[in-house]
Amino acid sequence: MSSPLPLPQQFLSGAPLGTRVVVRYRIEGGLTDALGELVGRADGECTVRTRRSDVVIALGLVVAAKEVPPAPPRRGPRLPTP
Repeated sequence: MSSPLPLPQQFLSGAPLGTRVVVRYRIEGGLTDALGELVGRADGECTVRTRRSDVVIALGLVVAAKEVPPAPPRRGPRLPTP
């Protein structure tokens, strides 16, 4: 029998910094996600570096979190067709 999955807070507390994660957490009016690199942990919070900014998330607001694969390489600009 497999062991139960860790709570999202336990995952975020134990995952190595630099791990690419997606974190779903509560905000006023609903839920939102942060997708990026786990770059910090302190005082009941974690920090996820997204493409736009660093997002500081209180662990008590987290409802789900998991590791995700590396981002695919960005595509270059399209060349005009003759």
